[in-house]
Amino acid sequence: MIHAISLPPGQFGTGCVEDLFLGRLDHAAHAYFDGLRALRVSAHFLIGRDGALTQFVSCAARAWHAGRSCWRGREACNDFSVGIELEGCDALAFTDGQYATLGALLATLRAHYPVLDGDRVVGHSDIAPGRKSDPGPCFDWARLRAALAR
Repeated sequence: MIHAISLPPGQFGTGCVEDLFLGRLDHAAHAYFDGLRALRVSAHFLIGRDGALTQFVSCAARAWHAGRSCWRGREACNDFSVGIELEGCDALAFTDGQYATLGALLATLRAHYPVLDGDRVVGHSDIAPGRKSDPGPCFDWARLRAALAR
């Protein structure tokens, strides 16, 4: 499952996303963070704007990235999905480095999980429509599908 995240919203490279996933976000550091106090969130992977890949949770373990969700009639997507966060937002294009890293990561995941075909790579917006919009309108699904087809 592909997501987009930035903390504070629209700011990149702050380290705050990593702090959120590690449970050490300083809620006093920014007014927006106060609303995140009760939030329990993590992801398996984060791909930074520079294409750097960080793993937070083993693929064999559950991460908390999907929230209330349903895909193909099955609820609680955290139970059966891998969460990949791209540092980004709805209003800006993702970087070439991010697409390169995402393609390589998905190729590796497909080698370990053969059921992971192109139809099973979805956005947060696909499993939580109306509640979530990420990875957003600037995410180039055609570019990703072309890379997956190789």
